[in-house]
Amino acid sequence: MSSTPNFRLRRQRVFLVLSGIFLGTLAVLNVIGISRFVDLSFTIFGLEFPMIIAVGVLPYPVTFLCTDLISELYGRKRASDMVWVGFIVNLWVVFFLWLGGVLPGVGVEVDSAGNIVKDAAGREPVFFEIRALAFGAVTASMIAYLTAQFCDVHLFHLWKRLTKGKHLWLRNNGSTLVSQMVDTTSVILITHFYAHALFIDPGRGLWTQLFIYIASGYVFKMIVAMVDTGPAYLAVHLLRPYLGLKPNEEIDPGDFETTVEVTPGEGKEEAN
Repeated sequence: MSSTPNFRLRRQRVFLVLSGIFLGTLAVLNVIGISRFVDLSFTIFGLEFPMIIAVGVLPYPVTFLCTDLISELYGRKRASDMVWVGFIVNLWVVFFLWLGGVLPGVGVEVDSAGNIVKDAAGREPVFFEIRALAFGAVTASMIAYLTAQFCDVHLFHLWKRLTKGKHLWLRNNGSTLVSQMVDTTSVILITHFYAHALFIDPGRGLWTQLFIYIASGYVFKMIVAMVDTGPAYLAVHLLRPYLGLKPNEEIDPGDFETTVEVTPGEGKEEAN
């Protein structure tokens, strides 16, 4: 099915909006990362459930919603391409954090060894503290990001084939919940054992604290994944006619002019 120029423009705009939200969210969470932890612990029937999560986790579920929408409407290839662009954007952010730290500064004192002189409270300038935290967690976030996002894209399309294009709630929640577990576990373990950037109370058991970090982050993401099922259904319901797509159709990965029909249950595509 050949689309009209109006559909082509709409498809480009929607893709830019979804990609922009995805990439902008990644850039923000890469900077704020583990700069602060928030306590969202709650009590049910007298039982206390600890939930300690990094502020960088708060916007992260949005990236999976964007990935799922692009996978549903634009296909696996565009979703995978966007994941790689997100990786490059993260490296770009880290590059400028590094560059901002090595260039000569104004009002920043350094000792004879070139180290930043701390103030009376033992603190470095705010920029350098944020920079240190971002560098400390960047390896963890990059590995976890690539693993989780590609896992999300792969599982989304696997379940789309198995369910013959039906049950959006299953592939939206299923792919997100599995990939979020991969992401949360990876980023916590790598941040602690490789970057040593995770706050650990020496007076408490290490694995107990790591489990709380992992469980807290995952439960939060799981709740958000379930909550965003409604918006995901609504977005697909509104965007398919707006983009000129029929059920089981995706926008051709080679351009915005044509669509491809995904044969339910077989994963084959036919150009229109």
